[in-house]
Amino acid sequence: MTEKIKSHAKINLFLNILEKLPSKLHNIQTASVLVDLCDEISIKRVNATKDKIIFKGKFRNYIDKKNNSIMKTIRILREKKIIKDFYKIIIKKNIPVFAGLGGGSSNAAYLIKYFYKKNLDKINLKIFKKAIGTDLLLFSKNQLFQKNLHQAITFRDKLDLYFVLVFPNIKCSTKKIYQIFDKTNNISKKRYNNRIKKKDIIRSFYEEGNNLERVVEDKYPNITKILNFLGLQKGCYFSRITGSGSVCFGIFKAHKDADSALKQTKLKFPKYWCAITKTI
Repeated sequence: MTEKIKSHAKINLFLNILEKLPSKLHNIQTASVLVDLCDEISIKRVNATKDKIIFKGKFRNYIDKKNNSIMKTIRILREKKIIKDFYKIIIKKNIPVFAGLGGGSSNAAYLIKYFYKKNLDKINLKIFKKAIGTDLLLFSKNQLFQKNLHQAITFRDKLDLYFVLVFPNIKCSTKKIYQIFDKTNNISKKRYNNRIKKKDIIRSFYEEGNNLERVVEDKYPNITKILNFLGLQKGCYFSRITGSGSVCFGIFKAHKDADSALKQTKLKFPKYWCAITKTI
């Protein structure tokens, strides 16, 4: 029997880079949401002596077939004796890769949820984060504020938002962008807890910014053109890159405004991947 699961993309509404930790990773603060743009994963148990992992879809060629988040996740699950059988896993890659949408981490997170059947304890979570990446935490809830690399809280009110996404065919290496970034930001003075009002939260996200955005814009000037264009569209709260890029997004409250902006964006940037997506 083949099981099918959806692996959702994430969008960072803001991103503060804090101090560098003893692990040599930067501490971060971010607000993130999961959206209905997703990879499609099919899982089937097979009578075999090894797993078969197949990538399909528009962005399959960007994947390292010998070293990827799916392989790492399955290996750890087997080492921890969570799974014993072997599987044929097909991943249809609808999420742009090296784009700041967390596609690889999402694939890992949803596989872990599928096989583990319960919340990860701190020890096993640490093992997976070390192998896959610290942004696994962003896929624990649909909408959250990440206070630091290890702590996150959910928002009281669900945010109903639409996004126009533009992928400018740039593979943006998170590692390389962080290597260029040479400053630390002060910790956010805003408290994204249950007391913050929904009407004030978008303004707060706008004011926070994304500390990596200037680095990405300097390295890839076309990013600035996209962000400026999206920001001028009717109904757009603001435009920004997600994570370390290269996907740019415009954020909208109304679907009709997002739909209109998408049409204009496709006309302006016909060679780029463009899509509309919404929070889940």
